[in-house]
Amino acid sequence: MESPLSLMVAIPLVGMLLVLVLPSAAHNLIRWTAAAATVPPLLLAGWLFANFDRTEAGFQFVERYAWIPDFGIQYIVGIDGVSITMVLLTALLSFLCVFASWGIDKGVKGYFALFLLLDAAMVGVFVALDFVLFFLFWELMLLPMYFLIGVWGGPRREYAAIKFFLYTMAGSVLILLGILALYFATDPHTFDMTVMIASRDQYPATLQYVLWLAFFIGFAIKIPAFPFHTWLPDAHVEAPTAISVILAGVLLKMGTYGILRVNFAILPEATAELAYTLLGALGAFNIVYGALCAMAQTDLKKLVAYSSISHMGYVMLGMASFTQQGIDGAVLQMFNHGTVTAMLFLLVGVLYDRAHHREIYGFGGIAAVMPVYTGFVALAFFAALGLPGLSAFISEVLVLLGAWQRYPGLAAIGASAVILTAGYMLWTLQRVFLGPLNERYAGLPEISPREVFTLAPLAVLVIGLGVYPQPVLDLIDTTLAQLNAAIAPLL
Repeated sequence: MESPLSLMVAIPLVGMLLVLVLPSAAHNLIRWTAAAATVPPLLLAGWLFANFDRTEAGFQFVERYAWIPDFGIQYIVGIDGVSITMVLLTALLSFLCVFASWGIDKGVKGYFALFLLLDAAMVGVFVALDFVLFFLFWELMLLPMYFLIGVWGGPRREYAAIKFFLYTMAGSVLILLGILALYFATDPHTFDMTVMIASRDQYPATLQYVLWLAFFIGFAIKIPAFPFHTWLPDAHVEAPTAISVILAGVLLKMGTYGILRVNFAILPEATAELAYTLLGALGAFNIVYGALCAMAQTDLKKLVAYSSISHMGYVMLGMASFTQQGIDGAVLQMFNHGTVTAMLFLLVGVLYDRAHHREIYGFGGIAAVMPVYTGFVALAFFAALGLPGLSAFISEVLVLLGAWQRYPGLAAIGASAVILTAGYMLWTLQRVFLGPLNERYAGLPEISPREVFTLAPLAVLVIGLGVYPQPVLDLIDTTLAQLNAAIAPLL
């Protein structure tokens, strides 16, 4: 049979073609066709989870074909412990976001066709092992995201879409230049990432440092790390709810995934020299800076956007620790943040659909009329602030444990931001949901079964991985141990 990875890319593309040939007025048929196209990738992701060899550090389910052999370009896909977690997250969120998009009633065919194209491109980024294929999917992802924000977004959608596109394209230029330099530095010339990983000792130190910086800036824009972060709040505020979920839940992770896949695996000497300043210190700064910015917001969606900048700082800090706890915590945080922030953006969308605004001070006492909705919000908020027993707690604790062993000062800075996160989350919960009811919202309808359907799987993961995170840790541990082992002797 075909590789399950190739099928996970191909099936959404087939679904996109089916959506495009359907009558434009058949809105429900288009929605259900799009939903059906996300089910097989989710089932295949479950199959991968069940059949993945947790004791193997290398790439599995590899499929390799000659593509443009004269230039050493191949079609190569495969996954290791890092990429399988991102593939699982992408398949789940894509499935749920189709149902979160049910309320889209403008340009329905175009929206769902672009969404399925985005789904295929995201999976492609995480499974590609040839640099040309990787870059193709990386760029392909920009096109649907640009239009999904620019056409179906809020009042300043064009500005947000163009800003997102320009920032990401600037990073893509640096990534492309780095890919070309690695191609010519590898003997014989190849774009095969697995060959580059095996040949990493042949790259001169000076070249490693230059390439490391180019790749790092390209990927840091996607994280986004300070000072490349300013596109994110605008994109989140203007994007439709489901696209905000994908943006925070999956796209931000591509930045840290790229650093692990390229900077860590192919350029270990430069990683050992530069990671403290450009990953560890910047990550600690991101944690505090994002939390302070979030506390200053009056728009609920912008608050969640800045909280993502803060929480991605933990990923950067954990990666820079070069300890097993730290790097395991970083990748676990990538997965956990994807589920928690997806819940947060879905919940903001539920309230916006009813009240038609997101101003925190415009609400009050909503818990009295929407108790079930408030319960989901409380769970998501407590998960985001790192409450013990919920998923984000264990990943952040692992990051801080790992960071303390190498950079106790940075770990202390990161730990201190927990107070800031609790502050803005609880303050928001109080202002929106507690206290006397704002009579303007006395008639707000309770959360619907469809909306509960999009939130319930995420809630189960948030609680389940908070109590027992071992299923994800088992996936990532062996791969990350091998990645760390290549860098540790250079520290």
